[in-house]
Amino acid sequence: MTTFNQLSNTIATDTVAETRRKAFTRRSQQRGLPMALLSNVPPKAEVHRFVDELIEFLFPVNCRQIHKASGRYAALQDHLKQLLGPLPVDAAAVADTFFAALPDLLDRMLEDAHAALASDPAATGLEEVIIAYPGFYATAVYRLAHQLLGQGVPLLPRMLTEYAHGQTGIDIHPAAQIGRAFVIDHGTGTIIGATARIGHHVQLYHGVTLGALQVNKSLAGTKRHPTIEDHVTIYANATILGGETVIGHHSIIGGNVWLTDSVPPHSQVYHEGQVRIRTQPQN
Repeated sequence: MTTFNQLSNTIATDTVAETRRKAFTRRSQQRGLPMALLSNVPPKAEVHRFVDELIEFLFPVNCRQIHKASGRYAALQDHLKQLLGPLPVDAAAVADTFFAALPDLLDRMLEDAHAALASDPAATGLEEVIIAYPGFYATAVYRLAHQLLGQGVPLLPRMLTEYAHGQTGIDIHPAAQIGRAFVIDHGTGTIIGATARIGHHVQLYHGVTLGALQVNKSLAGTKRHPTIEDHVTIYANATILGGETVIGHHSIIGGNVWLTDSVPPHSQVYHEGQVRIRTQPQN
């Protein structure tokens, strides 16, 4: 049986909690935190679940998933509509257009997977690339996000690519333009900026940065990131900066290179490290 003292303590505790909640809300508003705005966005957990389920739908990895895939299409379309609900778009029309584009998106993803298999001697089969390669996963999610961004969807595309960023360490802005047969090998630490343009049959290694020369809000809306033409390979930890920087087709950019100027087609650019061998002092 609840005693009077226990009931009084419960009421007092609830009152303190409510007072603290109100104080926290006031402080948040004073700090400019847009509580109402943040309440009208898709829930992050649901966005993450949608990405996982959509990738599993596109690439079912066992017989059970293949069997379930036939009933998932409508459920995924409804899930996307729910995510789009808080955003200022026609959720039904966007979802319909997005799912109509899925076959073409899948073709592009498979081109990426085949390119990775063809270029990586460690790859034992297409299924390994699809299931286990973080570069393929990050690129696949980018392609989905880029499609949504092209349909005028705000915020959600960035939420998709940031989820892939957290899963893989590969940061691809959904606004970047990336051609066919794109490969990111290993990939950890790779960054591709919003206005980067990448041609067909391009391969990047881990730690590559396609970035801006400077970070200045006044430059929003301008091309700040480089253009990489077709059949270019960029090795680990190379940094290429600037919206006017163009890497000509069929070029090779070596590891640790720092580039802020364009290079012509068929270039080979390498970083020359200096090796010093310490010798024992002679007695």
